[in-house]
Amino acid sequence: MGARRDFIKKTTVAAIGMGLPGSINAMTAKSYNNILGANDRIHVALQGLGRRYGAYIPSIAAKQNNVRLNYLCDVRGSQLEKAAQHVSEQISYNPKQEKDIRKILEDKDVDAIFMATPDHWHTPGACMAMETGKHVYLEKPCSHNPHENEIVVAFQKKYDKVVQMGNQQRSSPQSIEIINDIHNGIIGKAYKAIAFYTNGRGEVPIPVQTAPPEDLDWELFQGPAPRKAYAHDTWDYNWHWYGWDYGTAEMGNNATHELDIARWALDVKYPEYVDVIAGKHQFVNDGWEMYDTMEATYAFADDKIIQWDGSSRNGYSKYGRGRGTLIYGSEGSVMVDRDGYELYDLKGELIKENKSGGNEGGTALGGGGDLSTRHAVNFFDAIRGKEALTSHIEVGAISQMLTHYANIAYRIDKGFNVDGNTGRIFDREAMELWKRTYEPGWEPKL
Repeated sequence: MGARRDFIKKTTVAAIGMGLPGSINAMTAKSYNNILGANDRIHVALQGLGRRYGAYIPSIAAKQNNVRLNYLCDVRGSQLEKAAQHVSEQISYNPKQEKDIRKILEDKDVDAIFMATPDHWHTPGACMAMETGKHVYLEKPCSHNPHENEIVVAFQKKYDKVVQMGNQQRSSPQSIEIINDIHNGIIGKAYKAIAFYTNGRGEVPIPVQTAPPEDLDWELFQGPAPRKAYAHDTWDYNWHWYGWDYGTAEMGNNATHELDIARWALDVKYPEYVDVIAGKHQFVNDGWEMYDTMEATYAFADDKIIQWDGSSRNGYSKYGRGRGTLIYGSEGSVMVDRDGYELYDLKGELIKENKSGGNEGGTALGGGGDLSTRHAVNFFDAIRGKEALTSHIEVGAISQMLTHYANIAYRIDKGFNVDGNTGRIFDREAMELWKRTYEPGWEPKL
């Protein structure tokens, strides 16, 4: 067992490439079998048992993936119990339950962590996991701020772990196909992408300071964030909208996905200028503290542009669907979403489409489905050296920067210039929001 553990924990990104589809040949099945053995099992833990964790269970439960779920981890007892019941319906054994991820990280038998915590935990938790030799499936956003973007990539390079960012559309065969076609000129020069998201989120309570739920470890929930008193109803999904200590607003929550597709399609890196128009326009007297509507513009070199159009609490679908990315080219256009793509000529006539018929195309809370399963299986195969990651953290982090730029522009109420090569912002006021304040002892440092 010791030799097997050593192999899994030392599997490196150098062996599997940078995770760009088609960029590097994955290790062949024959060579993999000679090194590791096809029956080798990967032991995992799930951290964060809210709305997202269920998306990973099908890939973990499937016998052909040879994965064992050792731990369920959450800071609230009732969520642990609920998850244990849910998992018991799909696997034939009982994972251990633990509130403190640090105790799980001490277990040398655990190979990988699925991290589905609130945003403020993502980078610190991933760095802790890598330090203890674990591979990480890191949900979006992969970072809470630009500084964490740099740190999580630096940790991955230092500890040589497999780190998959949870932007699962990167594993869509239809998205991979059409973006390869775009790069090969199917719509001529791709010059503009509109990424969009529409939802009908409702009113949220005005926070009232109170005692936390009895089964919630409020200290652990805060983790890397500065300590403050609990307020109702910031627990559960609402932490997204109450200030910047825990969440990253709708940008980090959902724009991550579509902006990643837009950047991938246009084959660009960092923008040279960012500006936003944003505000809170629905339920104006409720407890929601961020914008609920945002239009962001990113100007890139070579006259390329990405626009974000997000409405969190007005459900009118002006693009005919709840989410997706529209890509314009000199010779046509493409609409791509989680269900596939539609290719149009310059007259706007449909000339080709490829739909997956999958079950992960909407905007329902939590999500999960065929793309999440594909993405998790890719993570397992990358750990074993059989495939390249479809969303290597270094690639995902670049897309994540687009969300951070927009949030910063909103918070300082002005646009700014960016170094298109390094991603650094040419504005002192904006750079003051490059990183956040941590609870003493929690800041990840190399």
